[in-house]
Amino acid sequence: MLRISTAIADEMVAHCLLGLPDEACGLLAGPEGTGDVAAIYPTDNLAASALVYTVDPRAHLRADRAAEDAGNVLIGVFHSHTHTEAYPSPTDVAQAPDPTWHYVIVSLRDMAPAIRSFRIIEGEITEEAVEVIGR
Repeated sequence: MLRISTAIADEMVAHCLLGLPDEACGLLAGPEGTGDVAAIYPTDNLAASALVYTVDPRAHLRADRAAEDAGNVLIGVFHSHTHTEAYPSPTDVAQAPDPTWHYVIVSLRDMAPAIRSFRIIEGEITEEAVEVIGR
Protein backbone atom coordinates (compact mmCIF):
# COMPACT_ATOMS: atom_id res chain seq x y z
CA MET A 1 0.00 0.00 0.00
CA LEU A 2 1.10 3.55 -0.75
CA ARG A 3 0.25 6.12 1.92
CA ILE A 4 0.48 9.80 1.01
CA SER A 5 -0.72 13.00 2.66
CA THR A 6 -3.21 15.25 0.96
CA ALA A 7 -0.59 18.01 0.83
CA ILE A 8 1.98 15.80 -0.93
CA ALA A 9 -0.66 14.38 -3.30
CA ASP A 10 -1.71 17.94 -4.18
CA GLU A 11 1.94 18.93 -4.76
CA MET A 12 2.43 15.94 -7.05
CA VAL A 13 -0.70 16.72 -9.09
CA ALA A 14 0.28 20.40 -9.32
CA HIS A 15 3.72 19.46 -10.68
CA CYS A 16 2.07 17.19 -13.25
CA LEU A 17 -0.30 19.95 -14.35
CA LEU A 18 2.59 22.40 -14.68
CA GLY A 19 4.35 19.94 -16.96
CA LEU A 20 1.61 19.98 -19.58
CA PRO A 21 1.58 19.39 -22.49
CA ASP A 22 4.46 17.01 -21.65
CA GLU A 23 4.58 14.27 -19.06
CA ALA A 24 5.96 15.40 -15.72
CA CYS A 25 7.94 13.29 -13.29
CA GLY A 26 9.58 13.15 -9.89
CA LEU A 27 10.78 10.90 -7.12
CA LEU A 28 9.16 9.66 -3.91
CA ALA A 29 10.96 9.37 -0.58
CA GLY A 30 10.02 7.74 2.70
CA PRO A 31 11.22 5.35 5.37
CA GLU A 32 12.98 2.32 3.88
CA GLY A 33 10.78 -0.71 3.32
CA THR A 34 7.51 1.20 3.56
CA GLY A 35 4.96 2.75 1.27
CA ASP A 36 4.81 5.89 3.40
CA VAL A 37 5.62 8.92 1.26
CA ALA A 38 7.37 11.52 3.42
CA ALA A 39 8.41 13.82 0.55
CA ILE A 40 8.44 14.15 -3.21
CA TYR A 41 11.17 15.60 -5.37
CA PRO A 42 9.71 17.00 -8.61
CA THR A 43 12.18 16.80 -11.49
CA ASP A 44 12.40 17.95 -15.07
CA ASN A 45 11.38 15.53 -17.79
CA LEU A 46 14.52 15.47 -19.91
CA ALA A 47 12.60 13.67 -22.68
CA ALA A 48 10.35 16.76 -23.02
CA SER A 49 7.64 14.47 -24.40
CA ALA A 50 3.93 13.87 -23.95
CA LEU A 51 4.57 10.13 -24.39
CA VAL A 52 7.61 9.29 -22.22
CA TYR A 53 9.58 10.68 -19.31
CA THR A 54 13.22 10.73 -18.28
CA VAL A 55 14.18 11.82 -14.78
CA ASP A 56 17.18 14.16 -14.80
CA PRO A 57 20.08 12.10 -13.37
CA ARG A 58 21.47 15.12 -11.50
CA ALA A 59 18.07 15.77 -9.92
CA HIS A 60 17.91 12.06 -9.03
CA LEU A 61 21.25 12.34 -7.21
CA ARG A 62 20.15 15.52 -5.40
CA ALA A 63 16.88 13.85 -4.35
CA ASP A 64 18.74 10.77 -3.12
CA ARG A 65 21.02 12.94 -0.97
CA ALA A 66 18.15 15.10 0.34
CA ALA A 67 16.13 12.00 1.25
CA GLU A 68 19.12 10.52 3.07
CA ASP A 69 19.68 13.79 4.95
CA ALA A 70 16.05 13.60 6.12
CA GLY A 71 16.45 9.98 7.26
CA ASN A 72 14.60 8.54 4.27
CA VAL A 73 15.37 6.70 1.04
CA LEU A 74 13.95 6.94 -2.45
CA ILE A 75 11.00 4.55 -2.58
CA GLY A 76 9.62 5.26 -6.02
CA VAL A 77 8.90 7.49 -8.95
CA PHE A 78 5.83 9.33 -10.20
CA HIS A 79 4.92 10.59 -13.62
CA SER A 80 1.88 11.80 -15.47
CA HIS A 81 -0.09 10.41 -18.36
CA THR A 82 -1.47 13.38 -20.22
CA HIS A 83 -4.14 11.64 -22.31
CA THR A 84 -4.44 8.07 -21.04
CA GLU A 85 -5.50 6.27 -17.91
CA ALA A 86 -3.23 5.85 -14.90
CA TYR A 87 -1.85 2.44 -15.90
CA PRO A 88 1.74 1.53 -16.84
CA SER A 89 2.48 1.57 -20.56
CA PRO A 90 4.88 -0.96 -22.08
CA THR A 91 7.53 1.79 -21.96
CA ASP A 92 6.84 2.37 -18.26
CA VAL A 93 7.27 -1.35 -17.58
CA ALA A 94 10.51 -1.50 -19.58
CA GLN A 95 11.87 1.50 -17.65
CA ALA A 96 10.98 0.15 -14.17
CA PRO A 97 14.46 -0.02 -12.61
CA ASP A 98 13.79 -1.29 -9.10
CA PRO A 99 11.40 -4.06 -8.00
CA THR A 100 11.13 -2.51 -4.52
CA TRP A 101 9.89 0.84 -5.83
CA HIS A 102 6.37 2.20 -6.02
CA TYR A 103 5.46 3.41 -9.53
CA VAL A 104 2.86 6.16 -9.27
CA ILE A 105 0.98 7.45 -12.29
CA VAL A 106 -1.11 10.60 -12.28
CA SER A 107 -3.63 10.59 -15.13
CA LEU A 108 -4.65 14.00 -16.41
CA ARG A 109 -7.04 12.55 -18.99
CA ASP A 110 -10.22 13.45 -17.10
CA MET A 111 -11.36 16.60 -15.29
CA ALA A 112 -10.24 15.22 -11.92
CA PRO A 113 -6.68 13.83 -11.89
CA ALA A 114 -6.43 10.16 -10.90
CA ILE A 115 -3.54 8.81 -8.80
CA ARG A 116 -2.74 5.09 -8.94
CA SER A 117 0.29 3.13 -7.74
CA PHE A 118 1.84 -0.06 -9.03
CA ARG A 119 4.62 -2.50 -8.25
CA ILE A 120 6.46 -3.75 -11.33
CA ILE A 121 8.56 -6.86 -10.85
CA GLU A 122 10.15 -8.61 -13.81
CA GLY A 123 7.58 -7.08 -16.13
CA GLU A 124 4.59 -8.09 -14.01
CA ILE A 125 2.31 -5.21 -13.00
CA THR A 126 0.45 -5.31 -9.69
CA GLU A 127 -1.71 -2.42 -8.59
CA GLU A 128 -1.53 -1.43 -4.94
CA ALA A 129 -3.98 0.59 -2.89
CA VAL A 130 -3.32 4.32 -2.46
CA GLU A 131 -4.39 5.83 0.87
CA VAL A 132 -4.53 9.62 0.84
CA ILE A 133 -4.29 10.73 4.46
CA GLY A 134 -6.11 13.84 5.48
CA ARG A 135 -9.05 13.70 3.11
